[in-house]
Amino acid sequence: MRPQGFEELVGQERALTLGSPLQRLLTGTGSVSIILWGPPGTGKTTIATLISAQTGRKFRELSAVSAGVRDVREVIEKAREDSSLYGTETVLFIDEVHRFNKAQQDALLPAVENGWVTLVAATTENPSFSVVSPLLSRSVVVKLELLDQASLRTVLIRAMESERGLGGTVTAAEAAMDALIDASSGDARRALTALEAAANATLARDSNEIAVEDVENAINVVAINYDKDGDTHYDVISAFIKSVRGSDPDAAMHYLARMLHAGEDPRFIARRLMILASEDIGLAASHVLLTAVAAAQSVQLVGMPEAQIILAHATLEAALAPKSNSVVTAIGAAMADVQRGRVGSVPLHLRDAHYPGASLLGHGAQYIYPHEENSGVASQAYLPEELEDSCYYKPSHHGTEERLRAVSDRLRKLRNGESLD
Repeated sequence: MRPQGFEELVGQERALTLGSPLQRLLTGTGSVSIILWGPPGTGKTTIATLISAQTGRKFRELSAVSAGVRDVREVIEKAREDSSLYGTETVLFIDEVHRFNKAQQDALLPAVENGWVTLVAATTENPSFSVVSPLLSRSVVVKLELLDQASLRTVLIRAMESERGLGGTVTAAEAAMDALIDASSGDARRALTALEAAANATLARDSNEIAVEDVENAINVVAINYDKDGDTHYDVISAFIKSVRGSDPDAAMHYLARMLHAGEDPRFIARRLMILASEDIGLAASHVLLTAVAAAQSVQLVGMPEAQIILAHATLEAALAPKSNSVVTAIGAAMADVQRGRVGSVPLHLRDAHYPGASLLGHGAQYIYPHEENSGVASQAYLPEELEDSCYYKPSHHGTEERLRAVSDRLRKLRNGESLD
């Protein structure tokens, strides 16, 4: 079921935008070496094959797992000969290029530099860390994404109906189709493998409609009721957030595992953890936000299945941390005042005094520079006069914020010129 033309490619619309390097290479209107970076089953090998087939170029393939420098040089020499003697261009596809060492990657440079080959390299790892800089600078990196539900559905329906696939011998119940999509985790190859196994199980029981049980039996995974676009999606993520907010690490692990098992995008979970770190923990344990951000970046770089360990790390730290919603209430109260029109005028001593004529308007006059004060805090007003009694930040008694409460009170007294005794 590998696509026979680039019009059959699904799920990579962004990479194939009209005029993009990949689209121009596939249609023969451009020639540039590219590095395809993406998870398994997103079409890297297919795209490389189509580049050759669609444009009449010779296609040579090397696997970085088994090829050495000698193999690379032999292919390049042959491509150079074909180019000079017959005017034939060669597409050199290298799978898992991140497994090539520096010497092997350096061996590719003359061929790419002189246009003897159009290099198409595939990698599941970030090229910034796994590909040498000279090769990276001579190529265009194309990021391929995991296939979404609609794209996977297209792949599965096409496979069931096409003569190249199951030729209409089976159909799939809607629940079974959802189970196949969830089990594939955005990987088209995995989806097709699961479909083939489920179809065999269906035909073995003298039926032509794949049921959920066929999918479960074929791939040995229980299909969880989890609709990424429906109520279940929102119910489970809601339960996950509320479990972390409620400081229950066991419940948080349960809902995290439930989402990951069902094929939820780990980046979505990471984004929710970042929001939660400020919304429900905030200054009570500021380090949790740093962990959540690091987790989100790590998930992007590592991908599944290892990303589940990183998400579990961040989830447990968030669940066990002291909680405070003072950040939410502070910005909420401030935004409410602004939206009601309670803004007032910026005090004259705080206004910009760096342009000609500003001093004549009184801008910056009587401003006290805090660094010149012994306490490091100047006795002066910062809020507009109309809001001088407003208090937006109200620290909790939890975690680090218990100490920050005392700091906040001390700073307020110093700004108001009050005694600290």
